[in-house]
Amino acid sequence: MAEKLLPFTKRQLEEIIKKYPTPFHIYDEKAIRENARDFKAAFSWNEGFKEFFAVKAAPNPYLMKILHKEGFGADCSSLAELVMAEKTGITGEEIMFTSNDTPAAEFLKARELQAVINLDDIGHIAYLEKYAGLPALICFRYNPGPLKKGNLIIGHPEDAKYGFTREQLIAGYKICRDKGIKRFGIHTMVASNELDYGYFVETAEILFDLIAELTGTLKIKFEFVNLGGGVGIPYRPEQKRLDLSAMSRGIKEKYEKIIVANGLGPIRIYAECGRYITGPYGYLIARVLHIKNTYKKFAGLDACMANLMRPALYGAYHHITVLGKEQKSPDVVYDVTGSLCENNDKFAIDRRLPELERDDIVAIHDAGAHGFAMGFNYNGKLRSAELLLREQGEVVAIRRPETLDDYFATLDFAGVPSFPA
Repeated sequence: MAEKLLPFTKRQLEEIIKKYPTPFHIYDEKAIRENARDFKAAFSWNEGFKEFFAVKAAPNPYLMKILHKEGFGADCSSLAELVMAEKTGITGEEIMFTSNDTPAAEFLKARELQAVINLDDIGHIAYLEKYAGLPALICFRYNPGPLKKGNLIIGHPEDAKYGFTREQLIAGYKICRDKGIKRFGIHTMVASNELDYGYFVETAEILFDLIAELTGTLKIKFEFVNLGGGVGIPYRPEQKRLDLSAMSRGIKEKYEKIIVANGLGPIRIYAECGRYITGPYGYLIARVLHIKNTYKKFAGLDACMANLMRPALYGAYHHITVLGKEQKSPDVVYDVTGSLCENNDKFAIDRRLPELERDDIVAIHDAGAHGFAMGFNYNGKLRSAELLLREQGEVVAIRRPETLDDYFATLDFAGVPSFPA
């Protein structure tokens, strides 16, 4: 079985821990930049191709600035994400705003930033017009329903809360066309963490066919097609990485067959990947706090599911490396746990690892997306720090850890009324 590698040694990590106590997330800048460049290069055949990094995956301005420098935009789905993009210097049509059940304030901010607004529901056309006004460019999110099989994480499209039906798309574009809008885009996203490149080729074909139909029926011009995100990463050592080159070739073949052959081009292709871009290059670093032996062996860490909730939420696998014990046999079976008052607070169940001892350092892999971002404060747990391993080896803090003062900042202890005994 292939082993997952780390961008640092035990000795290097021990030096980092002297300054930044565990637990913390750390990201590998060099690997993120190289991966971003490879992703762009794969689609260089399409003039105007753009990746909008899914901010929800890793909402940190340092990471966003790194990716913006590499030519990425920002895929935002909330007011906070819009403001983070703005503060990072990403504005205008470098922002793709795709939300659902959207309040007026978020549409207003998106309009202020001149972001591309990607509507999730036909009823949002009138709502957007009433509260923020219709923009010159409009995009709709398509839900293909039973035409497209979903996957385990995101579910089947017909059960999803997202997007327009085909009939609603036709009606929605007609409404906007008749209101004088002349610039159009289309979007879909129907998978999450998918490793089969053919899935995305098929998705592109569905959208290209739909563009041909809508163009012919409504006489409108599409500027871009957003193929969404959902490109997966190999969380397990035995899994193979998605073949990005094959995916790009397959999409190019469909583009030439449907878009080019029918004189519908040029149309820019967009993507909004998050996990694929940063996921493999972030690590949750923790120490073993206690070893417990009852009906099973438990290795309790100083991190918990508040730092990485995917295993508890999805039963997701995250590989674990014990620093300094990489060559030792994984012949002891552990549940690797945190300290929350919840029995599903586990990073791994029945995981074979080298024999663990108190203070062992562990690295939990593939935590660079939907890791820190999904954290929470249950049990009064404080959010941990985020660090960046720079290209030249320097480590800098890109988010300090929370303190008790942060946790209590929204409470007014002095204003709590007194009650008689």
